[in-house]
Amino acid sequence: MENRFDRENEERREYENDFMEESAAEVLPLPEQQRVRDTRNDDRNDDRMESSYEDADDTEGRGIGIFAIALSIVSLFFLPVLLGAAGIIVGFFARRRGATTLGNWAIGLGIASIVVSLLFAPFF
Repeated sequence: MENRFDRENEERREYENDFMEESAAEVLPLPEQQRVRDTRNDDRNDDRMESSYEDADDTEGRGIGIFAIALSIVSLFFLPVLLGAAGIIVGFFARRRGATTLGNWAIGLGIASIVVSLLFAPFF
């Protein structure tokens, strides 16, 4: 004899099997919901979280900017047209990521390297 609980469990399993599908896109948090807040320590955590976000924004493109500067400096001594052009291109990427000073210096050094090499190439 089948009791009521067995029947309900079987119906629940059938119901769950009918709706077995992926739902990742439906439960993805929106960008404004990604920052999880602790309701007990809101005042103390807000200052820490805001400063960490500000630091991340300031240093986001710094690595790319340093790489662009390195390419431009090396281009002054070795393969000026190729490495100078690479330094200019990576410098634009660094500027777009937020490292404007490093990007500008990389672009300027890359341009200077190319111009100097083209001016002095006939004499060597």
